[in-house]
Amino acid sequence: MDIRDMQNGDKIEGFYLLQAAQTKTTSAGKPYLSMTLADCSGTIAAQMWDYSGPIADKDAGSIVKVRAIVGEYRSTPQLTVNMMRLAEPGDTYDRSRLVPSAPQDAKKMWDEIHAFVDSVTDADYAAVCREMLAQYYDRIETLPAAKSVHHGFLGGLAMHTLGMLKIADFLAKQYASAIDRSLLIAGTLLHDFAKCEEYALSPTGLVAEYSVKGELLGHLVLGAQAVAKAAEKIGIPEEKSILLQHMLLSHHGEPEFGAAVRPACAESELLSLIDLIDSRMEIYTETLAEMQPSSFSKRLFALDKRIYRHG
Repeated sequence: MDIRDMQNGDKIEGFYLLQAAQTKTTSAGKPYLSMTLADCSGTIAAQMWDYSGPIADKDAGSIVKVRAIVGEYRSTPQLTVNMMRLAEPGDTYDRSRLVPSAPQDAKKMWDEIHAFVDSVTDADYAAVCREMLAQYYDRIETLPAAKSVHHGFLGGLAMHTLGMLKIADFLAKQYASAIDRSLLIAGTLLHDFAKCEEYALSPTGLVAEYSVKGELLGHLVLGAQAVAKAAEKIGIPEEKSILLQHMLLSHHGEPEFGAAVRPACAESELLSLIDLIDSRMEIYTETLAEMQPSSFSKRLFALDKRIYRHG
């Protein structure tokens, strides 16, 4: 049964993606597993009570077979899992139905992204973009943009990048007196490429955990390092290389949100705001899709609040 079709009281048995898992303990000291299960139709919270393994946090990103009953918690559908195991080699299931993917065609998205690169009029910035695409495309073609917060599905990075490029293109015209469009488009394109080094992927292509590089350096630093190498390889002026590196290092805006440095030029300031807009609107989109009209969501960690779906 697709997750979107589940109704209170349904008894379900089938294969789902274990998107997230966390071993917890009740107030009475009993172990249980808190999970998020997913398929292409959506996600659902699930709990398996009095359970201490073998499935645990480490198995996030795996396919599991579950037997469960659909219930509700605070007016939100939730599964109570009775039996569960990891998928085995002899199992039959359609993987394409289980792994969430971008709602847009991947090839069309990348065609549009390449068109934005072709529109960069500064030859140096355009050259860095093409060099980075040549190096990274195979690793980012279907890469999710995040583990779970936003665009955490196959093709999520392409969708997030394209959405940001469209906003950047508009705002570069709106603030043409302050913005170097070529720098803004280049920084927008490249800002998350290094997530392919930051993430460790599951066999499904989704993000399972962070790599050692991801934990110790993060994609901002990794991306800036890659841009510096690409710029040196093709021989662009040092100031342009530094500006591009600054765009990547500062695109989270403030240190408390992960920025290595604060934005110090108009283009980096705008990039940080564009990133915030697109990521937040995707959080709203994904959350609202699972809500009933005239209701509040649960508290969303990424937004630090509940949101309301109006009628």
